[in-house]
Amino acid sequence: MAKTYDIFISHSWTYGNHYDRLIEFFDSDPYFHYRDYSVPKDDPIHNAPNQSALYEAIKRQIAPVNIVIIMAGVYASYSKWIDKEIRIAKTEFSRPKPILAVAPWGSERVSQVVRNVADKIVGWNAKSIILAIREISL
Repeated sequence: MAKTYDIFISHSWTYGNHYDRLIEFFDSDPYFHYRDYSVPKDDPIHNAPNQSALYEAIKRQIAPVNIVIIMAGVYASYSKWIDKEIRIAKTEFSRPKPILAVAPWGSERVSQVVRNVADKIVGWNAKSIILAIREISL
């Protein structure tokens, strides 16, 4: 029986269609099984009454996952929520969650913030992403 990977895809993926394409990558591989704990853009979690409540809601989403996936484009360096997702993944649990950084298609530069915390960095390639998930997931 193949393992099912519980994943959290960072909010940074809301830029463009990256999130949707990543899900297509996963869905197109008949041997890759996953559950998505990401927070869709229309999820009520975004209407949390304050930043602390939103932080705790995202922490609950990340708690059961095997891996956190972050888009490693340079704009990630300027996202306060990526910083919070990283902090949650790396410090809020007894066993830190591995972080997979994915460089966007055609990107020549990767966020230094993400580079510093990533357990692995891969390019925009379905096989590379899925192999990395299998390699570094809890």
